[in-house]
Amino acid sequence: MEIRVLRPGCSLALAGRLGSTTVGDVRLALSDAIESGVDDLLVDLGDVELVDATGLGVLVGGHRRAERAGRRLVLRNVPERIERLLLATRLHRVLAVERPAAAAS
Repeated sequence: MEIRVLRPGCSLALAGRLGSTTVGDVRLALSDAIESGVDDLLVDLGDVELVDATGLGVLVGGHRRAERAGRRLVLRNVPERIERLLLATRLHRVLAVERPAAAAS
């Protein structure tokens, strides 16, 4: 799992597999970003290959921590397979997902 800080406290990008072996680093990065920033925390999932149940738990935990801090965790560039997973687990009702702007005709 690669974690890139795009804008400290504001924006992170994740790449690789978000699973039981990598959640510790992601949890720490989310916690640091939530504590050090204001407004929405954007988490780019565009290069995430796989998310398992533990990975989903870390995203939900980050969401809850952000809410307690008066912030919002927003997922960006969510791959279709992860979007389907969020729908199947009904987490699309809990986690904020940024929708791409409609292409101009």
